[in-house]
Amino acid sequence: MKRGKKGFVCFKNDEPLKQTGNKVFEELSRVKLQELLLFDLEKLATATNNFHQSNKLGQGGFGPVYKGKLQNGQEIAVKRLSRASGQGQEEFMNEVMVISKLQHRNLVRLFGCCIEGDEKMLIYEYLPNKSLDVLIFDRSKSKLLDWRKRCDIIEGIARGLLYLHRDSRLRIIHRDLKTSNILLDEELNPKISDFGMARIFGGTEDHANTNRIVGTYGYMSPEYAMQGLFSEKSDVFSFGVLLLEIVSGRRNSSFYGDEHSLTLLGYTWAQWKEGNILSLIDSEIYEPNDHEDMLRVIHIGLLCVQELASDRPTMATVVSMLNSDVVFLPPPSQPAFILVQTVTTSELSEERQRVCSMNIISITEIRGR
Repeated sequence: MKRGKKGFVCFKNDEPLKQTGNKVFEELSRVKLQELLLFDLEKLATATNNFHQSNKLGQGGFGPVYKGKLQNGQEIAVKRLSRASGQGQEEFMNEVMVISKLQHRNLVRLFGCCIEGDEKMLIYEYLPNKSLDVLIFDRSKSKLLDWRKRCDIIEGIARGLLYLHRDSRLRIIHRDLKTSNILLDEELNPKISDFGMARIFGGTEDHANTNRIVGTYGYMSPEYAMQGLFSEKSDVFSFGVLLLEIVSGRRNSSFYGDEHSLTLLGYTWAQWKEGNILSLIDSEIYEPNDHEDMLRVIHIGLLCVQELASDRPTMATVVSMLNSDVVFLPPPSQPAFILVQTVTTSELSEERQRVCSMNIISITEIRGR
């Protein structure tokens, strides 16, 4: 790292970038990254009241996130790298690299960073309504999100993903899309956050394989969770899970322990086959006039969580479907991961080594990222 002029900073990322094995990363390691405003540690400590617990917004695999207020009155969110996290070091550089190149109304905005001694932090815009999961899964708050607002949120997330996959200068797979990584601004507009796990694709590359599975079980596509294969269609699967959670107001994990061991995907499929969509809709938002629209959105969600990646639509098609530009929707087949099976981490590793059924989602006992 070296300081540039006027308080800006440039990074030299040769070592972290080589570890990725990605050709695009290697090319970018030979040039300077976009300059980011370098924040002073002392000013960030003042802004967050010395990172006081009362200002803590949340905790992720990267480390804690704090709310802060600069001297000019601007509110910020400070993501502080956990010093004990070796994995977080790589995620930090990855997130700086990815998001500094992006700009879209449905992606969280990065203001700058701080690197002093052992401290590494990312400074983002502060979004007052926190993350989507805080509202959507709280019965006392979910009523704030009526059907139209939920549709707007779903469409906003879809447009943000489309930008990552096709419309930005880079082709980016997020790999950790979930409700807690969707932040909401003062008008409840969605912004995709947390790019520590994101992967840049270059040239004609459209899929990759990894031995290091990152992300959140319940949102992972079967080919990624079981075989380490990921592509744009992996994000499409995660989007489908997220869509069904938004419509139903229930977590994909909310059915764990159910006598039939159904996931939300399994429950949705069962009710869909019976034509009983009323049981799928959050009771706080159902209106008869919206019935057909709700049916269509659930249909799109089921298409996104198909077992085979080739059967899932692209995000470009999803956006067209949501806007009704695509009138005819193909009938969905049974989605992946309709049942739950709890296994240990070692069992999951063994399971990935053999060809196995993709209709069972494996939930590890370890509560990690």
